Amino acid sequence: MRALLIIDMQKVSFTPKTPRLDSEGVINRINILSDKFRENGDAVIFIQHEGSKEGYWIFGTEEWEILSTLVIKSSDLIISKTANDSFYNTTLKDNLLKLGVDKIVITGCATDFCVDSTVKSALINDFNVTIISNGHTTSERPNLTAKQVIDHYNWVWTELTPTKGKIEVIDFNNYLKNE
Repeated sequence: MRALLIIDMQKVSFTPKTPRLDSEGVINRINILSDKFRENGDAVIFIQHEGSKEGYWIFGTEEWEILSTLVIKSSDLIISKTANDSFYNTTLKDNLLKLGVDKIVITGCATDFCVDSTVKSALINDFNVTIISNGHTTSERPNLTAKQVIDHYNWVWTELTPTKGKIEVIDFNNYLKNE
């Protein structure tokens, strides 16, 4: 069984003050993927950051909410986290094991923080990992454009040494063709 992880696609990260590269495209690709996963009987899991440690992304506030442009169904799981890593002190691993998931497909925000931490944690937890190369986003960083950050991490992930699982980085269209 597969699971689609949709990491931190929350209102606070998609404002005029926090623009993300190709937001609309990433959201559209995530919605298409989540529909395909549901049609196939695979899991769709939204990861939602609760950031009271940071003083924003506060549980229950509008900024904490998942983007209204993302389609959420009653069959989807929503897992709360308080650190960059979606596995750290959450129910994610237990839920994946209970569902019999061995392959995780990762999308979301922000490439260089929560997405990267989750990719690496999924590998050390022996899952097969696929990252949709144009299914994650971030914003401009000091000395780097958002595109440079995304390109860099897509490269880094292709160079990681997996544990028992495998890792691949694949473009959305190529992923759909291989379905």
